[in-house]
Amino acid sequence: MRELLLLRHAKSSWDDPTLDDFDRPLAERGRKAAPVMGRAMAARGWVPQAAFVSAALRARQTWRLVAGGLGGQAPRAVHDEALYMASPERLLGFLQQAPEDAGRVVLVGHNPGLEELALLLAGPASDEEALSRLREKFPTAALARFEIACPWRALAPAAAQLTHFLRPRDL
Repeated sequence: MRELLLLRHAKSSWDDPTLDDFDRPLAERGRKAAPVMGRAMAARGWVPQAAFVSAALRARQTWRLVAGGLGGQAPRAVHDEALYMASPERLLGFLQQAPEDAGRVVLVGHNPGLEELALLLAGPASDEEALSRLREKFPTAALARFEIACPWRALAPAAAQLTHFLRPRDL
């Protein structure tokens, strides 16, 4: 059984209107939420073997803080500009290329693509409460956890089981 963790970047700052969207850093709230999510992942045993992270500054900063909360067990991230504001189809294609020996993968990205991907992947055996909260909103620093019975290359719509949906405010 494989596991997929979809993590939305933490809250970003809009303080400097001259910055390009790609270069926006985390806000104070985001800098506080990200390590909390990392510790929550570690406490549940959800330490990934592979990490794919949007190259946008706020996503890289989120992963760095989440990784710090994983107790030194975090994998080195692959940063990719193709994950920045990617469509759900592009994100799915990226995940289909994940190494088959990676049993648990985290993807750190952006809405709306990340939320749309989560809803696309959630199959009929998904946890109803988690799915209901996901449909409500995929807020910053939230994490959707899926179990996947197929190889990464065969990942397809409705092929995953959403088991958990964690938001910083729930922790």
